[in-house]
Amino acid sequence: MPRPILLVVCLTPPLVIGGLFFLIAGRADLPTVWGLLAIIAAFTVVTLWRIDPGLLRERFSPGPGNRDRVTRPLTLVFLATHWVVAALDVGRFHWSPIPSQVQLVGLLGYAAALTGIHWAMRANPFYSSAVRLQADRGQRPVTNGPYRFVRHPGYTASMLGMVCGGLAFGSWVGLVPLAGVVGLFLRRTLVEDRMLRAELPGYIDYARRVPYRLVAGVF
Repeated sequence: MPRPILLVVCLTPPLVIGGLFFLIAGRADLPTVWGLLAIIAAFTVVTLWRIDPGLLRERFSPGPGNRDRVTRPLTLVFLATHWVVAALDVGRFHWSPIPSQVQLVGLLGYAAALTGIHWAMRANPFYSSAVRLQADRGQRPVTNGPYRFVRHPGYTASMLGMVCGGLAFGSWVGLVPLAGVVGLFLRRTLVEDRMLRAELPGYIDYARRVPYRLVAGVF
């Protein structure tokens, strides 16, 4: 699929979600939500034009052998709940507003998290959307970029981005469903790490050199 068409395909969901958020909220004067949409658009454009074409194909149409068919659909359920609750809170009911200064910190954290995801994608040509051993693509342990510090930096950045994005939406109660997403990503990290240890040559040696999965010095 040509990259301009991919760009339209990738930008459509966040634009639709943004429109629905404003509709549910009953207002559009939410600067940090507009900021989130702008950051997503910039991330999408930069990523589509800079990452490896083979990785693009793998991201959009991964090969066989996915070991985790739970995380993606359940994540969508939790995120949809998060968006609806946050929109109702900030727009109509004002159950638990987050101070504007904290929202701004969340927005900056969200930008930093997407930058981290982009860094991981640039460093790792096997950054698939599925948990699978990519023998068909010559997968090997990746040890450069953020992988020098932790073994799954993309998941670290993804979880950070979800939490920071939730703060930027402006609803404390809207953060509650994100606990489910974090739990799913922790499970996915363990599933993928176990697979790579068992099946990817050289990964055990890499894991000895880089002992932490998500946060250096912690886990």
